[in-house]
Amino acid sequence: MAESSLKSTPSLFRASPSFRLRSSSLTSARLRRIFDIFDRNGDDIITADELCEALDRLGLGADPSELRPLVASFLHPGQSGLNFDAFHSFHQALGDAIFGDSDGADAAEEADMREAFTVFDEDGDGYISAIELQAVLGKLGLVEGRSIDRVYEMIGSVDRNRDGRVDYFEFKNMMKSVPVQSS
Repeated sequence: MAESSLKSTPSLFRASPSFRLRSSSLTSARLRRIFDIFDRNGDDIITADELCEALDRLGLGADPSELRPLVASFLHPGQSGLNFDAFHSFHQALGDAIFGDSDGADAAEEADMREAFTVFDEDGDGYISAIELQAVLGKLGLVEGRSIDRVYEMIGSVDRNRDGRVDYFEFKNMMKSVPVQSS
């Protein structure tokens, strides 16, 4: 049932055709971190509305009328939203439906990393500034984005050449080395 729902709603992904959900480096712990960010009220359930809100904040606008039945196809009777296991299945099925098998995982991982970097590098100059980082954190509703001093600390912790901004290689090293806690 879930797979057929995925195939019947391709327009859900028109907003950003280059957005990739698949990455061999997206471990369960990292997926859990994403789940926790999307779970705005902390009830360990992601509703279709929370998922729409998160995608909108990331600039990937999803049509709620298309997303609701898709999410519903992954729910067990009586559930109002996706628990982590259902979210994991949703993520995996969505990636398989859109991108097929994970051949060329290293190339896909590099492409995913580059795309993630471009989300942060809003002006496209090849660097993530404190203002850009604060903007993305704010869009995600993360408390770290409220204080520019905290944002500067975050940049300083990964800025190896001490130029006050994060280049692609610093970003990539950070993404591969950041420990992610699961709940």
